[in-house]
Amino acid sequence: MPLELAIASGKGGVGKSTVSSTVAIMLARSGREVVAVDADADAPNLHLVLGVDGWREEKPYSDTMIAKIVDDMCVRCGVCADVCTYDAVHLLEDGRYMISPVLCEGCSTCSLACPIDGAIVRERVESGKVLLADTGYGFPLVSARLNPGRPNTGKLVTEEKDVAKSIANENTIIVLDSAAGVGCQVISSLAGAHIAILVAEPTPASLSDLKRVHTLTKHFMMPSAIVINKYDIREDLTEEIEIYSKENGIEIMGRIPYDDVVPRSMAMMKPLIEAFPDSPAAKALKRIGMEVIEIVSDWRRWWIQHKPKRPEPYKPVIISPRGR
Repeated sequence: MPLELAIASGKGGVGKSTVSSTVAIMLARSGREVVAVDADADAPNLHLVLGVDGWREEKPYSDTMIAKIVDDMCVRCGVCADVCTYDAVHLLEDGRYMISPVLCEGCSTCSLACPIDGAIVRERVESGKVLLADTGYGFPLVSARLNPGRPNTGKLVTEEKDVAKSIANENTIIVLDSAAGVGCQVISSLAGAHIAILVAEPTPASLSDLKRVHTLTKHFMMPSAIVINKYDIREDLTEEIEIYSKENGIEIMGRIPYDDVVPRSMAMMKPLIEAFPDSPAAKALKRIGMEVIEIVSDWRRWWIQHKPKRPEPYKPVIISPRGR
C-alpha cells in the first residue's frame, strides 16, 4: 500500500506548494518512488512550481447531472422555476423556460415537481479533467482542472488520488498538496492519508485555520507535524504556534525564515531549492526534506509515537419534556 503524505494548512498562501515540491523532490532524490498530487482542483499551482509546461494525459471527469427542459413537451406552467432553490430556471422573452447549466446543481427537484412526465430530463456533464504529467525531477504529477461553475471538487480530488494509486506500487510515496480551508477538497485529500504536515505562518488567520485543519487530522486519527513558514515576521505569534503544538503533542518539523527569493523562484517556475539552493529559506526546506526522509524510512514507528488520542465519543444531550 502506498504511503500517503498530505501537506495542508487551513489557510491559503502559506507555502504548502513550496513545501510539497521540496518534499517530493528530496524523496525522489533519496531513491524513493514518488507520485505528486495537486489536490486543489479549484486553483492548482503545483505544476507551475515544478515547471510542467504540458500534460501527457487529460482524462475527462464526469460525475455531475444537470436538468434540461424538453421544449416540445413543456407546457410553460413555471412549476420548475417555483421549486428551484438555486434560481437556475429562467423565463425567456419568448415565454419558454430554460435551466442554466452553470447554476443547476442536479438535485432533481424540478423534474419531480414537473406535472408533465419527461418534460425535464437529466444529462451528465463533464465536471473537469484529471491531468497527468512527467516532471523534470524523476516523478509524475497528477493534477486536475475543474470546469467553471461545476461542483464536486471533493470527488475530483478522490479521482486524482485513485489515478495516483493506479500508477503507484506498495513502496511509492504519494505527496498530496492539499487545498486551502477545511472543505470537501481538504477532507478528500486527508481521508486515507497516513501523515499530515501542517504548514502555518505567524498571523492570526493562519493560527486560527491551523487549529481547524488540525481538528480534521485528529478526526481521521492522523499524526501531524507542523512547519512554520516565515517564522521571523512575528515572533509573538510564532511562539503561540509553538505553544499550541506543545499542548497538542504535535512535532515542529521545521521553521522557514522569510526570504524574498521565494516569489522570484515561482516566477521562474522552479522549486526554491533548485532556483536558489543557498538561500536561507532553501536551506531550511532541505532540512525539512531530510526530516521527512527520516520519518518515512520507519513511518509506522513514527505513526505510533505521534498518533493523536482517540476523541471521546459524542454523547447527545437528552432534554426531558417539561414536567417530567
